[in-house]
Amino acid sequence: MLYYVLAAKAYSRNLQYRGAHMVHNIASAMFGYMYACIWIGIGENRSLGDYGVQGMISYIAFTQAALWITGFITGGLGIPQAVRTGHISLDLMRPVHLFTHLMSREWGQIAYQFVYKSIPIYALYVIVFSLQLPSDVYRLALTALGLVCSAYLSICINYLIGSTALWTTESNWLYWGNHAMVMLLAGFFIPVEWLPGWLQTISWLSPYPYLLYVPTRIYLGFEDGSLLIGSLIWCVCLTAVCLSVTILLRRKLEVQGG
Repeated sequence: MLYYVLAAKAYSRNLQYRGAHMVHNIASAMFGYMYACIWIGIGENRSLGDYGVQGMISYIAFTQAALWITGFITGGLGIPQAVRTGHISLDLMRPVHLFTHLMSREWGQIAYQFVYKSIPIYALYVIVFSLQLPSDVYRLALTALGLVCSAYLSICINYLIGSTALWTTESNWLYWGNHAMVMLLAGFFIPVEWLPGWLQTISWLSPYPYLLYVPTRIYLGFEDGSLLIGSLIWCVCLTAVCLSVTILLRRKLEVQGG
């Protein structure tokens, strides 16, 4: 119940800014539209692999919408700000684990962005580009599972980034470095199979393909659910790392300010 309340509070807090967030939606939709137009131009003289022009448009539309729940989440889960203000000491004193506390709050944020950002943006692309929605319920269920795993992996990664604030006064470079890796290694700019061989290897040795590429491929019908095994393995591994880091974080508490 506690975790549900934390998530619900985060969701409700964001409802106060729905008007401002519509501006974000317009900007995001415009970016995706321009990106799709580039691939339409490229596809005039090229086959674009298994995708084709319409397939690439569908790929771009889905990744652009999914990015709001797998990439654009609270940087460091708010830990760097809590360290600067000294509020981190109160968070660690609460009778609830820091990781699950921040994770629950972030799930509320993700739920809000899914409803008010991902769905409207994708619905707009469906209308503008006449995209076909899959009718296979099993595929949609696998896609949903993939997105949930993706969001959880992103939460774990940002928790680890935020935890570094206990050892350094500036962790924004890690956040933006992670954002760059999402753009490149997660298959946002181009599908992972189009990357150079050595970069594909690096990508698949990391959790990044499971943030965007895997759910997108499943949604488009190019993959079955077998790749979700990798998503689940990474979820387990990063959970263990997050819990271990929390133990170290409790031992290394340096409040700056507050």
